[in-house]
Amino acid sequence: MGVPVTASIDPTSIDPTDLRAPELPPTTLAARAAAVLRDNDTGTLVTASPKLYPHMWSWDAAFIAIGLAHLDVNRALTELDTLLSAQWSDGMIPHIVFTDATSYFPGPDRWGTDSVPQRPPHVRTSGICQPPVHAIALRRIVDIARHVSRDDVELAETFAARTWPALYRWHRWLARHRMSESCGLITIVHGWESGMDNSPRWDAPYAHVQPGPDLPPYVRLDLLGVDDPNERPSDAEYDRYLWLIEQLRRADYDPEVVPKTLDFRVGDVFTTALFAIACDDLVELAHELSLDAPDEVAELRTWAAHAREAVAHSADPDTGLAFDKDLRNGDTTRTTTVAAFSPLLCSALPEHLEHRLLTHLTGPAWAGHPKFHAAVAPSVSPTEPGFDARRYWRGPQWPVLVWLFSFAFQRRGWTGLARNWREQGLRLVADGSFGEYYEPFTGEPLGSTQQSWTAAVTLDWLCGRWWA
Repeated sequence: MGVPVTASIDPTSIDPTDLRAPELPPTTLAARAAAVLRDNDTGTLVTASPKLYPHMWSWDAAFIAIGLAHLDVNRALTELDTLLSAQWSDGMIPHIVFTDATSYFPGPDRWGTDSVPQRPPHVRTSGICQPPVHAIALRRIVDIARHVSRDDVELAETFAARTWPALYRWHRWLARHRMSESCGLITIVHGWESGMDNSPRWDAPYAHVQPGPDLPPYVRLDLLGVDDPNERPSDAEYDRYLWLIEQLRRADYDPEVVPKTLDFRVGDVFTTALFAIACDDLVELAHELSLDAPDEVAELRTWAAHAREAVAHSADPDTGLAFDKDLRNGDTTRTTTVAAFSPLLCSALPEHLEHRLLTHLTGPAWAGHPKFHAAVAPSVSPTEPGFDARRYWRGPQWPVLVWLFSFAFQRRGWTGLARNWREQGLRLVADGSFGEYYEPFTGEPLGSTQQSWTAAVTLDWLCGRWWA
């Protein structure tokens, strides 16, 4: 690998009587993670997982590219290039880029984007987006390349300069079409756009979505890829997901019409926080690469400031917890999930409130729960109503979110906390199955195994000098 494995798991943090203790040493775990990325590689893209997700997902691809950079910087850049080649002419990066695989539903025919003029003709895609983490990934890959070789630095920086305008157009699309005029948060029009598909965050907004009698029939293929159907969203949830696709199709995926007419319209605090960070990273890259884009940089700075302000306004003045806004009725959705800690990602709060929020995140209701296998935040706290330790975004721990928070902590200068979350994240994935998500009390891998983005963040934890 381009960067040697230098990190290890602190053996003093492991109870020797714990039968769930990590099974693989770091070098073996890194080799297993690299094998997952190789095995899931089609040549131009790494599928999200071999069985359940045989296509490219937008925010998965960003994390996958970071992992790939530790193996081959050029291959990491190819991953981002493949995704950007599917960017729509108006700037949107679609949430799925389809391969020829037919084992996933809803596939391209259900999305019906083939006749949409802004979709590039050479590739089939979905018609919605996902969190804008791509500039964060590019920034990370450039940094990794700078610790590999001069050739890799030149390769990464040349690529970054070439693709910077595409990422700027992506951010401009979000700012123009999805930044809510009423609250400043980035609007999502489907729970899938958040990346947290069936999170309790969306229960109240989804109540507005009443599938019509003309919802076309369908067969759920996702249930065939897991051992326990209870780990996946329910049939009623899927009816709502697919009805929103019907509404998108009937609106011809028009970015001016969609955020004003769909039955699901929510200001997403988590996506907004990530947007602020990604804008910062694009600004940094522009300066480092000496790009001549003063107007664009000024816009990015403005968007980042507005996004942080929106996150701050969404935060409870006593706890610092931030909440989404149901844009259909103006209600604040006060369901507390891991997304409520979004202000910590983007430095949106005053210091005293940030400290209070951080104490809550690391306390016994969240990452510090005394019975957790790994001391990291679950998607929903066991103290919250509706917590389900095994169901998708309703309780399990997600390694990719652990990486996001640990990475943000490191950027914020909270190095001790960042290293602790890194070590605990490695504890979560240490059996080498690379689950999509994990049962927080037992550490059992759930959903799809051999998940590419789980393998990718594992590689970055193990190989990245950022964590040394």
